[in-house]
Amino acid sequence: MKKKNTTNNPFFKYLAFVLILLSLMFLVLIYFIGILPIDYFLLLTAIIGVTDIILVYRLLKKGRKKILSSIISIIISALLAIGIVYEINTIDFLKMLGATNYLTENYVVLVLDESTYKDITDLSNKDVGFLELGHDSSPAKKEIAKKVIVNYELYDSTTTIRDALLNRRVEAIILEETYYAMINEEEESFSTQSRVIYRFSVDVEIEEIQNNVDVLNQPFSIYISGIDTYGNISSASRSDVNIIITINPKTNKILLTTIPRDYYVPLHNKGYSDKLTHAGIFGVTTSQKTIENLLNTEINYYFKVNFTSLIKIVDALGGISVDSKYSFTSVDGYYYSKGMNKLNGEKTLSFARERKAFFEGDRTRGQNQQDVLIAILNKATDPSIIVKYNNLLNAIEGNFVTNADNKKITDFIKMQINENPKWEIESISLDGFDAYEYTYTSKNMQLYVMKPDIKTVEIAKEKIKEIYKG
Repeated sequence: MKKKNTTNNPFFKYLAFVLILLSLMFLVLIYFIGILPIDYFLLLTAIIGVTDIILVYRLLKKGRKKILSSIISIIISALLAIGIVYEINTIDFLKMLGATNYLTENYVVLVLDESTYKDITDLSNKDVGFLELGHDSSPAKKEIAKKVIVNYELYDSTTTIRDALLNRRVEAIILEETYYAMINEEEESFSTQSRVIYRFSVDVEIEEIQNNVDVLNQPFSIYISGIDTYGNISSASRSDVNIIITINPKTNKILLTTIPRDYYVPLHNKGYSDKLTHAGIFGVTTSQKTIENLLNTEINYYFKVNFTSLIKIVDALGGISVDSKYSFTSVDGYYYSKGMNKLNGEKTLSFARERKAFFEGDRTRGQNQQDVLIAILNKATDPSIIVKYNNLLNAIEGNFVTNADNKKITDFIKMQINENPKWEIESISLDGFDAYEYTYTSKNMQLYVMKPDIKTVEIAKEKIKEIYKG
């Protein structure tokens, strides 16, 4: 019986075409992304080019023994297709990088729990308190005007506006949700004495700063701001994590400087001191400028994350291992043993937030936050992370904001791939003294604060200078 001739079988031509097309797409995209050093790119191009030439030649050559070449071509095509998916996700991720010059303010309209008001429209022509505390109030008032016309009474602290409602000087008050949370923490009974009848959000423009440097050749600093909220990363909220990462790409040294959330410092452009955490309510750049003034140093870039960000990033990494200095149970009910602990996203968040379990409270929490950051950096730079690359991008996308553009980030990644430097990481924390003081956000009641220990501030300044000087 005559054997079937496979010489003119169109399958092999289609397979050869698909292989060449996918190879070109893969190389063009990886060049466009720009994270691969040119030597690596040329080597990869040569390997793919030679492989394609051999396989295409064997696929198109007359003859019957093409099974092995077909199998290899299919496998390589599949790998290239997977690589293209990774590249497209990377491009989408890089597109979202860059400064966000707005802040989302989430408001609540509160009335006394015993009142008969059910809806915001019930407040027509009534006296309503509004907290005007360093914010542009016009967007919020315009939003309210779409629903109802009210008579505004303006207040400049959380305590005075709270008392105005409780003492019935106004029928309702309008608060950004962060201030509502602060009042509930200061007076637990307020949440039962008041009732929310309306919620709305507005986006307001904020000051944007960027101090660009050559990240491959010049030292630079990054501010990590962790806000105390879930969900929308652009929301106004307190900054509970405040870490400055100072990097010298020439000496391969990194300094992590942690500042306690309750540090009592002059807020940038407010003319009054407050807890550092409260600077975040006015936007990440207010926190950044406040810290620049405290440490007398320039911060080049910021990364702002929240609870959701941390959970998703750690889970995408497959968990992290953190060395705990103590055995303790967090307020969330998670137990941590002294020594190494393997943590998922939820347990990492609880570990990083806990302070009441420790004698030194916020000081220990700051050290734990540094340990979490180092563990994430170590896991993210491990070569094995490539198998979780897509999961990591999906976890990060939409869950952080930064003013670092994609070129700065890709340049730094390219340098890491090309040189594979071993980074020497040192961590320090600012310290202080427990005290009670009036603050910018609560001018009529003293709150717990940590007054700076100037000695630790000066030590931090010197160490940052040392990193810059190399």
